[in-house]
Amino acid sequence: MTWTIRAVPNLSDNYAWLLRDEATGTVALCDPGETAPNLAALQEMPEPGRLDWVLLTHHHSDHVDGVAEVVKATGARVLGAAADAHRLPRLDLAVKPGDSFPLGSGSIEVLDSPGHTIGHVAFYIADAKVVLCGDTLFSLGCGRLLEGTPADMYRALRLLDALPGDTLICCGHEYTESNARFALTVEPDNEALQARAEEVRRLRKAGKPTVPTTLDQERATNPFLRARDEAQLAERRHAKDVFKG
Repeated sequence: MTWTIRAVPNLSDNYAWLLRDEATGTVALCDPGETAPNLAALQEMPEPGRLDWVLLTHHHSDHVDGVAEVVKATGARVLGAAADAHRLPRLDLAVKPGDSFPLGSGSIEVLDSPGHTIGHVAFYIADAKVVLCGDTLFSLGCGRLLEGTPADMYRALRLLDALPGDTLICCGHEYTESNARFALTVEPDNEALQARAEEVRRLRKAGKPTVPTTLDQERATNPFLRARDEAQLAERRHAKDVFKG
């Protein structure tokens, strides 16, 4: 099966993710934080304007503020976590971790990924080799613990770490350059991290996105995915929160 996957810049540093199943033409959009760039991206697709599903990882405004207008323009249905239905836009399909549902010729598995928020979920599409992980896992980083605990985040990262190594990590923000600066304070002798940091500097200097990355690359370089236990993750998360580099 062939999928097209595109990062759509939203707001100042967000990414929405646009996916198309080439076999059926089915189109999904994950976490539209605003309206205009996503509608513009849809117009550039093979069937201009088609959108079947809006997928929501969590309730924060920079991930959902474009939903109403995008749905109004396209008639797309909205999917999100049942546990967060009270603070998400109106859902056509409320799902829970462990659920699986069809998308085009493939299917999406709903993964539990609390930590950044309690009701956060991620979407794994095995046929596309992609996980839409919102603000749980970033390239070289992880989300701030705004509602959950280090234990929540550690479990969420372990669940993502169990996916195949070639899985594309499609996260919600362009934070990689600042994450790299912090990561190098944790593992300054990590050669894979040094190489990734240099790659990131080149990409950002050229105005290009640093994501998607792969799970294997994150396993080699990400200080949060590499944390040995929840205590070490908590220590690193605190250090990142006060990091000024």
